[in-house]
Amino acid sequence: MRVSSSSYYNWLKTKNIDREKQSLKYLKNRIITIFNENNQIYGSSRIQKVLEREYIYYSRSYIAFLMKKLGLKSVLGKKYVITTDSDHSYEIPKNILNREFSSTRLGEKWVSDITYIRIGRRWYYLTRVLDLADRKILAWNLSEDMTTQNTIYKTWLLAKKKRPISDNHIFHSDRGVQYASNTMKNLLDSNLKISRSMSRKGNCWDNAVAESFFKTLKYECVYRHKF
Repeated sequence: MRVSSSSYYNWLKTKNIDREKQSLKYLKNRIITIFNENNQIYGSSRIQKVLEREYIYYSRSYIAFLMKKLGLKSVLGKKYVITTDSDHSYEIPKNILNREFSSTRLGEKWVSDITYIRIGRRWYYLTRVLDLADRKILAWNLSEDMTTQNTIYKTWLLAKKKRPISDNHIFHSDRGVQYASNTMKNLLDSNLKISRSMSRKGNCWDNAVAESFFKTLKYECVYRHKF
């Protein structure tokens, strides 16, 4: 059967369009599935990484474009609330960590932070200590108040039981009154291995790893459930 060249190329073009439509349909279905399987939390960046593990490669901006067309929107951030009380007269150590958030030795660099969580009608305060070498949470503590004794003091002692500190240990935090208190200063300064480090005033990026964990915890769990 004779077929003109123009007819053949028109057929080939139509076939390619159909193939592209099938590919786009599959991509959209995968995006929807990944989004729902992850409790509607994942944004375009995380979905892109999942797709790449399946050898499906598209730009993050294109995935974001498709998500917008599909009406898929990740959990939005809540308004930032300051819980750090840095209005005190305690000594503030220098920022020795200086945003060097990597470490190859366990027990070399620990960071800590405190955040608030509402349970029922009450506010509770979650403190935790994290090792930058393996990003493991060594200890956490939930308290009814923000006193030094019931927040970082207890959490620090729990962390020390879980993992020994190395020589030239750096313990970094924000400038909150709990961390700057005489109780913590005396506890940490009594060990010659430890150097205290604190963020610069009003600079959350100096303690980015610690704060990032709480952000993820709240976006993916706390804000989505009632306790």
